[in-house]
Amino acid sequence: MVYTAPSHWRSSTPGALVRPAEVLVSTSWVAEHGMDPGVRLVEVDVDTTAYDTGHIPGAGAWNWTTQLCDGRVRDVVSKRDHERLLGATGITRDSTVVLYGDNSNWFAAWAFWQLKLYGHVDVRLMDGGRARWIAEGRELTTHRPLLQPTRYRADEPNFAIRAFRPDVFALIGQPHVALVDVRSPAEFSGALRAPPGLPETCQRGGHIPGAVNIPWSTACKDDGTFRSPAELRQLYSAAGVTEDKAVITYCRIGERSAHTWFVLSCLLGYPNVRNYDGSWTEWGNLVAAPVAVGG
Repeated sequence: MVYTAPSHWRSSTPGALVRPAEVLVSTSWVAEHGMDPGVRLVEVDVDTTAYDTGHIPGAGAWNWTTQLCDGRVRDVVSKRDHERLLGATGITRDSTVVLYGDNSNWFAAWAFWQLKLYGHVDVRLMDGGRARWIAEGRELTTHRPLLQPTRYRADEPNFAIRAFRPDVFALIGQPHVALVDVRSPAEFSGALRAPPGLPETCQRGGHIPGAVNIPWSTACKDDGTFRSPAELRQLYSAAGVTEDKAVITYCRIGERSAHTWFVLSCLLGYPNVRNYDGSWTEWGNLVAAPVAVGG
């Protein structure tokens, strides 16, 4: 399936989010082009040990716990460390970066969002991620590629695609805003504060008042690939999440909401979508923050 970029994606406005015509590639495309000189494959998994058990030939790996997060302050990786990471992976500003990972590209989408935050133009996801590649019986290797380091220079962060706590506070209850909570229904209702086995939690369960619950996984088919554009548009518009609204996505720590940000912004072309990566582990720990419970 090919998604064609809407015309507004190629805006020349300073700070605009420019994208190539393709943001989603198939496993067949990766098998054919993954070793091309201008292409860099990177695996980003929830399970950070998965890469070493076998990965796509030529793919590097990023550890989300240590390489995509600030080690001391709760934040995404700094611009300087982002530049170091991409340089060490052999990426230049002209590279086509193809990201993939486990769990239907949870953290691969988060890495995609960070690359767009720092201005890399040609970033793509491999549809279906690691699981689809393996299900098709395609080649895996345990060999780590030798990548030629580069001197990468990133843009200043584009906060037009990132929401912070004050932004969310200011927009609660506004009719032109759609808050999308992409967690499970149990997390949204407050019955569950975090998925089993995941350490980041909160003092209070529930959701931001006015948010609608559209779990991230509903954007994918059973094989982990994305649903068609028509199906996706129907899924979100039926819940009042339409392209004329300012949309903010959130989850627990920002990775699942980056997946939905990708769907709305990159696959459907909604012009004003931000990921609130502070998400529920920030909101659910704030003193005096309004919290709604129930379905």
